Amino acid sequence: MAELNLKGNRRVLTGVVISDKADKTIVVRVETLVKHPLYKKFIRRHTKFMAHDPANECGVGDKVQIVEFRPLSRRKRWHLDKILEKAV
Repeated sequence: MAELNLKGNRRVLTGVVISDKADKTIVVRVETLVKHPLYKKFIRRHTKFMAHDPANECGVGDKVQIVEFRPLSRRKRWHLDKILEKAV
């Protein structure tokens, strides 16, 4: 699930790479658990973030940590911090 930490003033999220087709860009899917207000059941929500991968080292299925960064393009505001787990 989403692990929200702070690195200075920057948010840090953990997710899974779902696309690496663009050059130096990865798409990361971050899942969060939200409790339903009426039924009290936990629901999985997900969000996609585009992140900068300067060395093109990530592949689809890798578990990565991304950090908030200055805007690099219209939709890219995150930067790859580290790869936590490589896909098999």
